[in-house]
Amino acid sequence: MEINLSTNYGGLALKNPIVVGASNIVTESDNLIKLEQAGAAAVVYKSLFEEQIELESYAHDQKMEAYQGWDAEHDSFFPNAKHAGPAEHLRQLKAARSVLNIPLIGSLNCVHDETWVQFAQEMELTGIDALELNFYAHQNNFETTSSSIESHQVDTLKKVRKVVKIPVFVKLSPFYSNTLRLIKEFDQAGCKGVVLFNRLFQPDIDIEKEIHHYPYNFSTENDSRLALRYAGLLHNKVEASIVSNTGIFSGNDVIKMILAGADAVQVVSTIYKRGIGYIESMLMEMEKWMLAKNYKSLDDFRGKLSSDNMLDPFAYKRAQYVDILMKSELFMQYHPKHGELPGDHYKDI
Repeated sequence: MEINLSTNYGGLALKNPIVVGASNIVTESDNLIKLEQAGAAAVVYKSLFEEQIELESYAHDQKMEAYQGWDAEHDSFFPNAKHAGPAEHLRQLKAARSVLNIPLIGSLNCVHDETWVQFAQEMELTGIDALELNFYAHQNNFETTSSSIESHQVDTLKKVRKVVKIPVFVKLSPFYSNTLRLIKEFDQAGCKGVVLFNRLFQPDIDIEKEIHHYPYNFSTENDSRLALRYAGLLHNKVEASIVSNTGIFSGNDVIKMILAGADAVQVVSTIYKRGIGYIESMLMEMEKWMLAKNYKSLDDFRGKLSSDNMLDPFAYKRAQYVDILMKSELFMQYHPKHGELPGDHYKDI
């Protein structure tokens, strides 16, 4: 039986559901070639951060002005040059596009509305196949309301969609009061895909040196459960493609996401930990499972265990949490110390 792993990723036809997420891995041409050879269906290029451009521009201006007005004969020792802005990132995107035969997705993270629009237009001109907007409101005040944050992000999506022709996706953090409602608003605003969820860098503290530091924080297998839950809740509820991200380390993890209702996944940490070639192993694991289950394509089982198709109406709801707690209490009631239930009670767990 021939296995078909193809899927639709927000309008992009992919040969399989495994997309390499944005990271430093994709900035090397050799790595891009290896990722495609290993079976990656698409690549999201490393994000263009407006804040990084601003910091580099500020540092450049500081250097240029260091000897300004040195003496009567030297107003400056440097030519009147301006920072190039996103030019270097755009050059890298063009180079990546020329190397890959699979879809290339740009990633953008900005602060100001005009920059979202400007950078989006410039990135489209590099030849990328789609654009991923990273939305994350890092709040450090107590006045900003959740509704103002969410409405601003939806407006940003609309402004970007108005000026580009390629599909636009959004990548979200889970830190919203009602993530499902916001995703529905993005969907109605024309978003072609939602990536769930962004793994954000958070500060840590070295208690010996008494300083902040920022360790690279890889995801683990258990981190995938939140994305799985939302994939299950969103299946058949929005037009946008559902893309699961974070904690996806094996072909079995991809299968779980498809069963829940996802259209594709993004992987990063598993490549860092196991190497680029591991993508091939993930695809083989998927094919082996599908053969055993007699599934010819992803559509044969996509969303089979979503909230839309589950006979158990509480599988993705709070009652599931209550059920787990009740089982734990039953466990402790029978054997609070030994960790083993009498055989007669196994049927109740």
